[in-house]
Amino acid sequence: MPDSRPLMDQELSLALDAVPMTPNGAFDLTDLATTRAAFRAQAESAADSMPADPSVTVEEHLASRTDGPDVPIRLLRPTDAPGPLPVLLWFHGGGQVLGFAAQDDPWLTPLSVSLGCAVAVVDYRLAPETPAPGAAEDGFTAYRWLSREADVLGLDGTRIGIAGQSGGGGVAAATALLIRDRGGATPLFQALTYPMLDDRNHTASSHEITDIGIWDRSTNLLAWKAILGDRAGTDDVRPYEAPARAADLGALPPTFIAVGDLDCFRDEDLDYAARLRAQGVPVELHLYPGAYHAFDVIAPRSRLAVTFHRTWLDYLDRRFRTAPTPA
Repeated sequence: MPDSRPLMDQELSLALDAVPMTPNGAFDLTDLATTRAAFRAQAESAADSMPADPSVTVEEHLASRTDGPDVPIRLLRPTDAPGPLPVLLWFHGGGQVLGFAAQDDPWLTPLSVSLGCAVAVVDYRLAPETPAPGAAEDGFTAYRWLSREADVLGLDGTRIGIAGQSGGGGVAAATALLIRDRGGATPLFQALTYPMLDDRNHTASSHEITDIGIWDRSTNLLAWKAILGDRAGTDDVRPYEAPARAADLGALPPTFIAVGDLDCFRDEDLDYAARLRAQGVPVELHLYPGAYHAFDVIAPRSRLAVTFHRTWLDYLDRRFRTAPTPA
């Protein structure tokens, strides 16, 4: 396999040197309980180090349903922004096996202020305790609840975009498929940041990325095994469990996809973007040279990360300002 270091952006390479690594990479899924505890402790420490921002309020809600447990939703909103507010329905990263709703508060809070939008973070259930499509079902429940309760919450139910990062990007994409197939109102957009879409792990990039330590092939195989069990990589997988399995990608919302060139998800993301566009979905695609998985999280002040964040925020702002198409 090729050595990834010579291909890596220099700033990102230096940042990678500071990431604690186990023999199984930064995210050791062979010991999920320990990795979850360490992940939560690190995220909570980062959140605790940030001063409270009085310009944003945080509310905790439960989206109820009759066919499953209620879905916790963490709602951030600008304190002084006039409503009704557009909403970003957010799915956190963590390969669908790690993470929790509050982990992204340090950067979702200023995003909410900058865009003048509410951010509804779905605390979706994780695998292996809840196999797929449990997370997407939680996403669908959250979207339906937001649409139904928007007026009461001071939100604009016609301007709900969905977005997610890594494993959460895969859940967001699966949620969009469920919304379309169950006849829900089409989201304003889906913004997918290096999304986890394909359980088959058969692309060139899924075989190439083995030596970086940030969600390499071996980690991804373990994650999909947790998400799907023995069905991973077989013909017994539905699009709501692995969105790359969907043959029909028509009638989905306008889509933003960003991925690094040194990400094992690179080729499945590029293929998804190409197939969306071929089926008439507007797509904005960004490929970042020399960037590994989660580069913007690991090196947030790097030039590539700053460029990505500016591009992503601009996309969200443009979409929120776009008048929804009448039903």
